[in-house]
Amino acid sequence: MIKLYNNYINTFRGLSKEVWWLSLITFINRSGTMVIPFLSLYLTKSLNFSLTDVGWIMSFFGLGSVVGTWIGGKLTDKIGYYKVMYVSLLLTGVLFVALQYATTFYGFCAGIFFVMLVADSFRPAMFVALSAYSKPENKTRSVTLIRLAINLGFSAGPAIGGLIITGIGYEGLFWTDGITCVLAAFLLLKVLHPKKAKVQDEVKVENPVSAYEDKAFWIFFIAMFIFGFVFLQYFSTMPLYYKDIHFLSEFEIGLLMGFNGFFIFLLEMPLIKWLEDTKKSKVKLITLGLFLTALSFIVLNLTGWVGILIIGMLLMTIGEMIAFPFSNAFAVERAKKGNQGEYMALYSISFSLSHIFSHNVGMQMVDEFGFEFTWYTTTIFALVGVLILMYLLRVLKNEEA
Repeated sequence: MIKLYNNYINTFRGLSKEVWWLSLITFINRSGTMVIPFLSLYLTKSLNFSLTDVGWIMSFFGLGSVVGTWIGGKLTDKIGYYKVMYVSLLLTGVLFVALQYATTFYGFCAGIFFVMLVADSFRPAMFVALSAYSKPENKTRSVTLIRLAINLGFSAGPAIGGLIITGIGYEGLFWTDGITCVLAAFLLLKVLHPKKAKVQDEVKVENPVSAYEDKAFWIFFIAMFIFGFVFLQYFSTMPLYYKDIHFLSEFEIGLLMGFNGFFIFLLEMPLIKWLEDTKKSKVKLITLGLFLTALSFIVLNLTGWVGILIIGMLLMTIGEMIAFPFSNAFAVERAKKGNQGEYMALYSISFSLSHIFSHNVGMQMVDEFGFEFTWYTTTIFALVGVLILMYLLRVLKNEEA
């Protein structure tokens, strides 16, 4: 047991102090984003919107994310990652508190658009900061630590969120989101100010390649859009499936989603360290992750047994544990030959675009055809993504030839 513990601790060694601080800031921020997993429930149960209305609102969620990510990437290359991260966190806190007062369909569409525009300008800046604060050999593990912070926050967030809803209602979630974002901004100001933080790997490219002219990266972009589309069903249609088909309460849904984050907290870093040591191609590992995520949907149609929800969540969790860190590391690695903000923005935009279409299409399919058809369709779409990643492997091999 002691050896197992020591091996686990060793997977964290060698990471810079700045990466640890960035992880703590991310944890505080993501612990507060407990509105997001309950958003579809809040909109249908508290504001009495139809599934079609919720689908369109989630599209504005994604549209704001796309615009914000693009702006964040541009600003990161122009004024630097630190200023972008600080302003994004501070303003997001204010906007989250204000969002609870939007109760009409058009008001909520506008509100969620601006919240996500400001919030997701943080993402490309954070990825560039992460790259700058990490030694080249530690980048995948640094990404994994950030994800660990995100998922630990997400494991705490939904569980606490379920208790807050039960105790004081949904408005408590908006206040918690806002306050934690502001706290994260002040911590960033305190510990990662440019005068205090040490850059480990500053990349300056004399003649940068545009991410928009990188064929292999566009193929990767399409595959990541598909992965995001499939993965995001767990944050819109899946909570409704849990409630409407398996009759879980908000608290039980929070615990089930919290299991995802807790499992990642325990096992992702050792898993990534082990996979890194196998020297497998990053793209092959991303392909495996997407395939496991596809399986997490198809198993739901095999039985009505409630335990299948845990098996599905477990498959999805292992899939995302593999796909996210290695896709992020692939993007960081590719970005070294161009404008880092532009590359990381394009990587983030692939998921932002998923937000536009995933929630809306998922809601429309559930409303029109039911959950079983939706899970079959989602599985097929994920397998298309697997084929695209296999094609990317060939393109990369030709680049090296």
